[in-house]
Amino acid sequence: MPEDARARQRTGTGVGLLLALVLGAVLLTALPDGGGRDAGGCTPLTVGSWSADDRLTGEFARYGDDGARTDDWTGGDGTHSVRLPDGRLLWLFSDTYLGQVYGPPNPLGESYAWRDSTAPLVRNSAVLMRDGRLEATLPAPLFPDPGPNQWRWPVAARVEPRSPGSDEQVVRVLLWVRTAGQSPWIYGVPTATEVATLSLPDLRVESITKVLDEQRVKDPSRRVLFGTTLVEDGEWTYVFGGDDGQAASRSASSAYVARVPRGGLAEPGAWEYWDGSQWTTGARPRPVLGDGRRTGVGSAFSVVRQNGTYVLFTMAAGTKGLAAVTSYWACSPTGPWHGPEKDFTPSLPAGQVAAYNPQAHLELSGQGRLVLSYDVNWLETAVASAQLSRNVSLYRPRFVTLRLTPAR
Repeated sequence: MPEDARARQRTGTGVGLLLALVLGAVLLTALPDGGGRDAGGCTPLTVGSWSADDRLTGEFARYGDDGARTDDWTGGDGTHSVRLPDGRLLWLFSDTYLGQVYGPPNPLGESYAWRDSTAPLVRNSAVLMRDGRLEATLPAPLFPDPGPNQWRWPVAARVEPRSPGSDEQVVRVLLWVRTAGQSPWIYGVPTATEVATLSLPDLRVESITKVLDEQRVKDPSRRVLFGTTLVEDGEWTYVFGGDDGQAASRSASSAYVARVPRGGLAEPGAWEYWDGSQWTTGARPRPVLGDGRRTGVGSAFSVVRQNGTYVLFTMAAGTKGLAAVTSYWACSPTGPWHGPEKDFTPSLPAGQVAAYNPQAHLELSGQGRLVLSYDVNWLETAVASAQLSRNVSLYRPRFVTLRLTPAR
């Protein structure tokens, strides 16, 4: 069986984040439980306004539809970004379609650009942007499968010193390892968190280090994968993660947090986990957000820090979580987290589609603006792969620009 066929067989749709990010979604907004300022002096924040960022969304459509190469990115999910020292922007994706895109009409006579059903599907990819224009796809997959029936999905990334205090910089990419499984783990059993080190400026994968092996946790729904988002605060990098609680019929997943000294992401012994009362290297992490019912997160969410306030973005609870984004706020990465409250619904294409994986891109933000991406996928898994090939515009990131304002 060809590798791309085996990949589709493992995921069913070719887009493995959807189950974890939609079925387990629960929202965030930034309103306090009781109003006013929280202890510590930070200001409760919420989404004051938002608008579609058509320029960024259009750039990924332009690049994906460009037929000049047949080995580059034409669609993907799991959208993360990191600014490189030379000014380029590195975009990281999970399950990715490569190959050729054909202009409309598609074989059904519809006015959609399309790809052939035999187009290659890889587990991860990376695309380079310079001055706002996407220009190259790195050889894909960038991160090889760690073993039979296992794969790596890249999540958050940072440029940091090679080691604490070093003058040499490298790119560190957090990776989620998943293993093929049976229902309800049709999108993979959470297995481990790894950190890849990429050299600069050539972005060669130098090493991949396992920082948290979760195979010893018997219940897969209790396993935690870290790296959905990173927040730098002083000399610490705070690494957020989530469990797969929704696979165990809980209505939401829980959020967790670890911290690592700047330059130490690739050193397992440098990681400290919040155990509910203190930072520790020896105990299991405890949730900082999520009661499994009213509050919680999807498996992929994003956290930013603005003027001392932490704001977490995730998909909303219940059926609204197929389309609406909400937020929580806190004065510390360990909480207490307040919300959810107000949400907003960005635009979606027509059809049985869902939004998931809201991710902030600070490299493109500034002057009070916050750029947020979200991924789009077809809901019905039995026909998802065919639908994504029939209309290639579906399985690509979309962008909005937010403004955070004090919550009233």
